[in-house]
Amino acid sequence: MKCAFHAAQAFSGTSTIDLIPLKKELAQILHPISMYPRDVEKKRKIDFLKKASEYAQNYHSSIQQVYVRYVDAEQQVLIANSEGKYIEDTRVRSRFVIQSIAAEDNKLQAGFYAPGSSKGFEFLEHLDLQHYAHEASRIAVTMLNASPCPSGKFPVIIDNEFGGVLFHEACGHGLEASAVAKNNSVFANRIGEKVASDIVTYIDDGTLPNEWGSINIDDEGEHSRKNILIENGILKGYLIDKLNGRRMDAESTGSSRRESYRFAPTSRMTNTYIAPGKSTREDIISNTENGIYAKYMGGGQVDPATGDYNFAIMEAYLVKDGKLGKPVRGATLIGNGPTTIKHIDMIGNNLSHGAGMCGASSGSIPVNVGQPMLRVSEITVGGSEGGN
Repeated sequence: MKCAFHAAQAFSGTSTIDLIPLKKELAQILHPISMYPRDVEKKRKIDFLKKASEYAQNYHSSIQQVYVRYVDAEQQVLIANSEGKYIEDTRVRSRFVIQSIAAEDNKLQAGFYAPGSSKGFEFLEHLDLQHYAHEASRIAVTMLNASPCPSGKFPVIIDNEFGGVLFHEACGHGLEASAVAKNNSVFANRIGEKVASDIVTYIDDGTLPNEWGSINIDDEGEHSRKNILIENGILKGYLIDKLNGRRMDAESTGSSRRESYRFAPTSRMTNTYIAPGKSTREDIISNTENGIYAKYMGGGQVDPATGDYNFAIMEAYLVKDGKLGKPVRGATLIGNGPTTIKHIDMIGNNLSHGAGMCGASSGSIPVNVGQPMLRVSEITVGGSEGGN
């Protein structure tokens, strides 16, 4: 009421405002829920977490600590605007998080996994808890005895699933209209230009059934859709919200998102991924003579205006003569996103997605990042061992 009062005081004299009657729409339910989390007793959820903790703890004697968490959320959305739009939606998401800590001879290493879905409790019921628990512990145990990673420029194989976080950060943000409309992106004003390798097709698709970053409608009431951003290396489009769309003289792509009503919506990603190619995992590894294999990516930093990035690798291996070698620790990828996507020379056929949270001006929102296994012909690798 206070905001409405102050807005009314901004008008002087008499003004005529044409009122457009609200017309209610129905949001198409693309991501059905079978077990709403609110209907599941807490003990049932706790029992699952205890079981996951036991799986992780019992994996190896060096596992000293296990952290498990289950998060579920139900968000009610109502959008009414001056264009006459009136639409409601309910968003339900569930996520399982596990971290294992291995310790030996004063050394500590962590392994982490955090799958999520736009589902209710059925997500946890059908989740392979043992697999994810064992993976978190396996990563920690494996890296405990890893050798220091060499530094230098190498071909780098990046595995599928959460490997896509590198391109989400280094390229995806540069394709959002919030950056493009202000010319704060290296991709601004380049529609139709070649910006990536011929084998790269980059997609954002909020309609993927029950995926973590999926939505029925965006936060301006536009229906979710599949947006092809880069096709066979050619820049085809951007992720556009209404405000920046007016600045760009372009239509919304159903990409306006926000954490809650406390934030103004803006262009954001949903499920963003590199489309699968034709190579097998075995092809990519066997055709790499001397490189680094990044099995699981860690955190990183990126400058969205330039695409310059710095990413840690949680689990990495040397590749020698077309075969996987010993595990290495302390590996960091240093490069530039627009340059890196031009140097992708092999893409696998094993597309998979990984869940994450993305923070920006409109808050923290769930997003999927994804890709098949792929190879970049050369990336600078910062390691814990000098030289190569």
